[in-house]
Amino acid sequence: MLPCPPDQVERIAVLGTGTIGASWAAYFLSRGLTVSAYDPMPDSEADLRRRIEAAWPALEQLGLPAAADPDRVTVHADPAGAVRDVQAVQENAPEFMDAKLALYEAMEPGLPDDAVMISSSSGLIMSELQKGRVGPERYVLGHPFNPPHLIPLVEVVGGTATDPAVVDWTLQFYEAIGKVAIRLNKEVPGHLVNRMQAAIWREAIDAVATGLASVEDVDRGLAYGPGLRWAVMGPHLICALAGGEGGMPNYIDHFGPSIERWWKDLGTPTLTPEVRRKLIEGVEAEAAGRTVPDLVRERDKLLLAVLGALGRARDELNKEKVASG
Repeated sequence: MLPCPPDQVERIAVLGTGTIGASWAAYFLSRGLTVSAYDPMPDSEADLRRRIEAAWPALEQLGLPAAADPDRVTVHADPAGAVRDVQAVQENAPEFMDAKLALYEAMEPGLPDDAVMISSSSGLIMSELQKGRVGPERYVLGHPFNPPHLIPLVEVVGGTATDPAVVDWTLQFYEAIGKVAIRLNKEVPGHLVNRMQAAIWREAIDAVATGLASVEDVDRGLAYGPGLRWAVMGPHLICALAGGEGGMPNYIDHFGPSIERWWKDLGTPTLTPEVRRKLIEGVEAEAAGRTVPDLVRERDKLLLAVLGALGRARDELNKEKVASG
């Protein structure tokens, strides 16, 4: 049984209100939902409200519905109390199996029979997380990207015991609140996009470790080159465009052999003490005295500019499509 149509969710619990959970809470509030929260850390309520307040100006810039209210959040002393009477749960416990399972055990006495239980896990397998649970068919993974209140993407995948209707519901729920949700057809460690990020970072580390380029130049190369293209299209469409009028068949025919040679030459670095030192010193040099909060503010300001520009451009493209019939 599902709690309600996915576009009619009104109440959601956020379990774990650190960096990811607080960002989720701010986003849900910005979409007009009521949030009940739980986190075991001391002073978690004050910290959560501070994080929501810090995120709110960016959310206002993106546009808020009339029902959006940063004060529609309650903080509970136990997870069972937090999930009582909600329609969905977004769990954000630390990325350790034991921690998540202990949280589920404490949560389940209060969990409504029809509530959908979504985990934000960035790498754990839902089939393992849902073993022994009450109602394992309503457990599903909804993995966001940091910070969830700004980055639209969410990966959705069920475990072996997940009802396919719950996966469909979760995808539709995220889309209804303005996210870009993608369906993964099977479970793998790290899911989809983190694996692609890991592959890119592996080669980025190898470039630093072998002296091909500095940390800063590796970052600049990705940010000002493919990063700009990836903000508007994924790698497959980008490659198809590189094939000219012949599209992807032409690209594969012309560039495929060279790329296969590059694949064979890609690095397989390990995080030795020397490599760690190079990465740490390189990041310190690139930061040039900026603190982590400084960099977060810079990242978020630039993300808002990119999201705003993309939103305006896509609106114009949609109008052109309508006008052209």
